[in-house]
Amino acid sequence: MSLEVERGEFVLILGGTGAGKSTLLRAMNGLIPHFYPGEMRGRVLVDGVDTREARVSELARKVGLVFQNPENQIVTLRVEREVAFGLENIGMSREEMRRRVYSTLKALGIENLAGRSTLSLSGGEKQLVAIASVLALGPDAIVLDEPTAELDPRNSMLVASVLAELNRSGKTVVIAEHRVDLFAPLASKIVVLKEGALGLSGDPREVFSRELLEEMGVSLPRTVEIWRELRVRGIRVEGPPLGEEECVDLLRELTCSG
Repeated sequence: MSLEVERGEFVLILGGTGAGKSTLLRAMNGLIPHFYPGEMRGRVLVDGVDTREARVSELARKVGLVFQNPENQIVTLRVEREVAFGLENIGMSREEMRRRVYSTLKALGIENLAGRSTLSLSGGEKQLVAIASVLALGPDAIVLDEPTAELDPRNSMLVASVLAELNRSGKTVVIAEHRVDLFAPLASKIVVLKEGALGLSGDPREVFSRELLEEMGVSLPRTVEIWRELRVRGIRVEGPPLGEEECVDLLRELTCSG
């Protein structure tokens, strides 16, 4: 595949099981090829740096990776220690580290978790702490692999809200997710993978207007399903709505005009 992610984009990666989503994300910050064994052909450039020629610790300051299960990422017993863990590894001064930890917790709206044991956190809180530990390093981009897979709807919406705010502040966000309804309205680009290759890439409305997405393992947002049903019934409308508000406005407009 050939794929370019621009600074400040919100990219949603879609595809069925085994399509290559996790592999792609792990290649973005050098875990492939430095940590996971196997053969790598081609190259990945992060801000002009070839991932094969840089250490993972260096790349982590450019691209932070959040895993699907925060249990696999959290390594300490206290929230502040967890957020400070990466900063300690790069030799940051204690004063700057303390400032960075609390400013990151505050930016995510979880400063109330300071002092808590990581064992006492809910699934959503653990995921937010995992995100905080990545953001504390100050990467330009944050990459997330199915971050809501273990979360209930409320905590999933919380994570989505945090990511939307980070993107508005200038952070690049790349996320592989199965909750398409939740993240499609936030995306500036959709990338669809199929059997390890790039199937589709482009504007969300354009991608969701394509046929055969289901055959590529993509679950359509409910709003897109409604849009398709309208077209089947001969009601011609513009590109599909991506969020509930857009869908409600569309149906209201059709009702009033009808």
